[in-house]
Amino acid sequence: MQTYVVGGALRDELLGLEVQEYDHVVVGATVQQMLDLGYQPVGRDFPVFLHPQTHEEYALARTERNTGPGYRGFEIHASPDVTLEEDLLRRDLTINAMARGDDGVLVDPHGGRDDLANRWLRHISPAFAEDPVRILRVARLAAKLMPLGFKLAPETRQLMQKMVLAGEVNALVPERVWQELRKALASTQPRCFFEVLRDCGAHGVLFPEIEVLFGVPQPPQYHPEIDTGVHTLMVLDQATQLSTDPLLRFAALTHDLGKGTTPKEILPSHHGHEERGVPLVQVLCDRLAAPKRFKEFASVVTRWHGTVHQALELKPSTVVKLLERLDVFRRRERLEDVLLVCLADSRGRLGFEERDYPQADYLRACYAACLDVDIPAIQAQGFAGPQLGEELHRQRVEAVKSVKAGWVVKDGV
Repeated sequence: MQTYVVGGALRDELLGLEVQEYDHVVVGATVQQMLDLGYQPVGRDFPVFLHPQTHEEYALARTERNTGPGYRGFEIHASPDVTLEEDLLRRDLTINAMARGDDGVLVDPHGGRDDLANRWLRHISPAFAEDPVRILRVARLAAKLMPLGFKLAPETRQLMQKMVLAGEVNALVPERVWQELRKALASTQPRCFFEVLRDCGAHGVLFPEIEVLFGVPQPPQYHPEIDTGVHTLMVLDQATQLSTDPLLRFAALTHDLGKGTTPKEILPSHHGHEERGVPLVQVLCDRLAAPKRFKEFASVVTRWHGTVHQALELKPSTVVKLLERLDVFRRRERLEDVLLVCLADSRGRLGFEERDYPQADYLRACYAACLDVDIPAIQAQGFAGPQLGEELHRQRVEAVKSVKAGWVVKDGV
């Protein structure tokens, strides 16, 4: 029985990146031997165990044989006679197919170390094409490593394109697509995930609501970048700089889906795109089986981001209605989240990357004034039920009037 550190942990260690957790492969062992040593079984599709002390994952060396379409169409063979080299051969990229034994010696049968040095994302063998999930994994890895100078090998790009044309991407289950998307949104440069998928043709299959945005024009005086798809990735870039939260980055990615359905006769204007975008966000989230909080927050941002941008021109009563519709009086963390995505939207335009966003401070001040309204005092005056809500709304409007009366916009913006 021999154990080796393998996969992404070894890759990241060699790149000098922080390693979150180590994975190991075990050669020459049986399931019973692992159980006798105190390892806890966790694998559903193949033998994977948790170390009794470190709780790191240890998988028995295995081979895989494609038996049908999709990533579930595989026959797994794990036994003591499977060699380390056979286990590494089934992996996706050369930089993920290295191993290091207890003696510290690097096992690198496919040139992964050289590809690390030369910054190549390159597949190991034609067997790459047997698993469409690998397209997602390569795109997600690109989002992590392309900022370090990595690039997709031409032969790997061509193979991914052939897989898409063969319909392999259609076999992906929504939960797995969401899993890889969420990881990509948490990565260093999420836009690379979508660029790689667009390059191989998978993006339009997986995210048609986003793909349709590319080529849709916007008013050049407000959007010098013109293309809505380009703007969407610029907003994602800005959100990436402002927050590491995938929830906020997802809302930035989906906020303008309604522009993909704008009637051609009114282009490049996009009047009403906020309302049109909400059902598209919900369809996308339902199809991907996204968590409820992602669907809810992205829908809120999609519907109200245009109104937030207009905050300085709104009547006080409209400001209060906006705050109520954002549900920030119940969910006090939401205002800052919405304002961050709206800031990203404002700055995600060519030449606007450093532009101030006074709407944020103004809405913060209005919100703070609304919170100062004394609800117990209103109740003490005998207001209850619907009348309590009406009086609370009225006093909040008065509070916002005071803010607006004293508000000075800096630098004329």
